[in-house]
Amino acid sequence: MPADPHPHADCFTVPYPAWAANATIYEVNLRNYTPEGTFRAFEEHLPRLARMGVVIVWLMPIHPIGEVGRKGSLGSPYAVRDYYGVNPEFGTLEDLKHLVQTAHDLGLKVILDWVANHTSRDNALITQHPDWYQHDATGELVPPVADWTDVVAFDYASRELRQYMTDALCYWVREADIDGYRCDVAGLVPTDFWDEARPALDALKPVFMLAEWDELYPSGGLTWEEFNSDTRLLERAFNMTFGLRLHYLLDHIAEGKAELADIDTYLAAEREKYPPGVYLMHFTSNHDVNSWDGTEYERLGPLALPFAVLTALLPGMPMLYSGQEAALNKRLEFFERDTINWQDFPLQDFYTRLLQLKKRHPALRNGDPDSRFQRLNGPAGLYGFVREKNGSAVIVLINATAESLELPGQKTAVNPQKGLFDVFSGEQLTLAQTKARTVPAHGYRVLRTRD
Repeated sequence: MPADPHPHADCFTVPYPAWAANATIYEVNLRNYTPEGTFRAFEEHLPRLARMGVVIVWLMPIHPIGEVGRKGSLGSPYAVRDYYGVNPEFGTLEDLKHLVQTAHDLGLKVILDWVANHTSRDNALITQHPDWYQHDATGELVPPVADWTDVVAFDYASRELRQYMTDALCYWVREADIDGYRCDVAGLVPTDFWDEARPALDALKPVFMLAEWDELYPSGGLTWEEFNSDTRLLERAFNMTFGLRLHYLLDHIAEGKAELADIDTYLAAEREKYPPGVYLMHFTSNHDVNSWDGTEYERLGPLALPFAVLTALLPGMPMLYSGQEAALNKRLEFFERDTINWQDFPLQDFYTRLLQLKKRHPALRNGDPDSRFQRLNGPAGLYGFVREKNGSAVIVLINATAESLELPGQKTAVNPQKGLFDVFSGEQLTLAQTKARTVPAHGYRVLRTRD
């Protein structure tokens, strides 16, 4: 049966491109991806990513970087000096176009990281349009966050700024044929700007818009009650926001500060706030987390791979960061060149099995209100669930303890005698077998029905 209508479903009118339904997103740190650090060098990896099951390739900012107040020797990619330029560190506009066309030929989509909230301190807009920026009582430019000393904040009271930014967003869709944007600190920009800009982009082609924000995660002085009534970013402008609350919850579980059962509370809060067609992005690492909080191995320890399975197969869109398929166990330098050591891609097969399952299985499609989620009962250290649609199901079991655990027999959406295929071992089993329900210490099982 279809899910019950959400009481506020009519508020959510943002269009979704059809190709987002089975998508996984992959974040590309161009500077550190290859020894060359260029578009052309990265482009050679696109066939590998397509084989992994990636659909959306997210490029970190590709614009020239400010020099005034620059951090480190190369600066932050998020200190944009020219919204219409290409960072020569990466190559040329023609190189970017070639990358996008190659991606499209492989069935991939490309989104650019966009910094609409602030610019570098030497962006020409500061002298051309000083009224577009925020100033303090003494007339000095204001950084959006105190220690973001290399950037200064826009003032979106200016209609001219709004038109400029909309035009710049449209330029890259027209000129490079990109497929959307990941928008940096999107919640710091007035939502009505995004609501106005989205139709202009969709008039060019169906785009996918990702907001770096999480309306489920309290910040900015909002109370939980205020936050839980606020769904504005995903109503008319954005297709997806970050699942920050789940990210931090998984960190806390690994630290022993939370329980696996708290995931249920998170999922219930998400579904209470959003209708079934709305989904968030889940991950165990990204550029900020890796560089500032630590690698998934530092933060999650032996639960790094089990939680990668969770973030890939829970409702929502999974995201993979550059180097995770290489078991990257290093904090990448953010303001310097720090090339990833790919080590012959030791986790390539692990992520390929997950992402291809996500891409192809009907029960795992993003935002599908007809896909059922059933939590399985078991010991406290075991988290299990079934996702099922039209008799086709995926069973996921995660063991967060240092000893082997078994899922008890119980009534599920899957007939216990029905044939199952173990996604990682390749074994053919049934749920009636104890072997199929036993999960090793700090391990995982992913079973799909043999349809």
